[in-house]
Amino acid sequence: MCTSVWFAVNAIMPELTLAYQIPKNSVGFFTSIIQFGFIIGTLIFAVWSISDRFLATKVFMYCALVSALSNAGLLLSFNTFTSIALLRFITGVCLAGIYPVGIKLAADHFKNGLGRALGLLVGTLVLGTAIPHFFNYIALKDSLFIVIGLTSTLSIIGALLVGFFVPNGAYNKTGAQFQPKVMFQMFTSKGFKKASFGYFGHMWELYTFWAFVPFFIGLYNRMNHADLNISLWAFIIIGIGFVSCVWGGLLTAKYSSQLVAKVSLLGSLICCLLFPLFLFVPQFLFIPFMLIWGMFVISDSPQLSTLVAQSAPLTYKGTAITLVNCIGFSITIVSIQVLSYLQLYYTSILVYWVLAIGPALGLIYLNLKDKTKNLEY
Repeated sequence: MCTSVWFAVNAIMPELTLAYQIPKNSVGFFTSIIQFGFIIGTLIFAVWSISDRFLATKVFMYCALVSALSNAGLLLSFNTFTSIALLRFITGVCLAGIYPVGIKLAADHFKNGLGRALGLLVGTLVLGTAIPHFFNYIALKDSLFIVIGLTSTLSIIGALLVGFFVPNGAYNKTGAQFQPKVMFQMFTSKGFKKASFGYFGHMWELYTFWAFVPFFIGLYNRMNHADLNISLWAFIIIGIGFVSCVWGGLLTAKYSSQLVAKVSLLGSLICCLLFPLFLFVPQFLFIPFMLIWGMFVISDSPQLSTLVAQSAPLTYKGTAITLVNCIGFSITIVSIQVLSYLQLYYTSILVYWVLAIGPALGLIYLNLKDKTKNLEY
């Protein structure tokens, strides 16, 4: 519910540009600005160890309520390009108290079976990311009001559910001291470093893929004179990641989180490399291919987060998760802007191979040999 505000603008860019007379090619900028807000938010949360010093449920609730308000602010009639960018930035800052804090809450409740729990949790993040496209699809008219109104309402409901109905976990630790040096000490753990850099590779691809899914479908339509419904298929292609996250989590009962992450990265890498070829195939092949990519692109995320949480210092678990999120989302800005630039100035469809850099590097780091040690400070 609370992550539904994340990609709300991506689902209604045509309506937004028409309502407020902003450039039609603003999707990359608005996606990057909310990512930048998230980065600033996670940096603040990490430096001050907020989710380890205060009750995570209350931090989550307050951030979700503010993000609902900033999202609803998109409906103000006097909005401009600048005000929309500011509102998106505020929403991004607040999301730093939702996604990584949500992972911290799950880690507080689970020691064994954390990979399975995070599979479900990150799966719901995927649904939140996809659902604005579904709202746009079902909107008969005035989709701007419907999408923004519904996503803001969901965020308020989610905030109240977590704030008042989620208890503290058995493994919850609060009252950590303000020690910025902890952020640097974490990377002395080889296991933490390996999991983190695997996550960074994954993030190079993930949000750029999600941001450009509507564009990919539109590109296929133009190249093949097809008429695929962009909103509907964007919802399905992104949303199917929920299934792969849950499935990957269930597989951790038999296989390690690291193995599940490796297979996911490999599958996603293959999809990246094959994408230009599948732009020329019939719809009955293109759609299943995009669905498979939508599954592989996210199924490694909960398992990499599990590895980060398990190798992080016990007292600063929330700080570790938030710090890794901060760096990972910084990478998404670079990736989104690089692909935006390449597809604007180069006509070759091979430019989309730039996405393959992420899963390739992620695989390299996860395959490095190390002796994992958990830090106890």
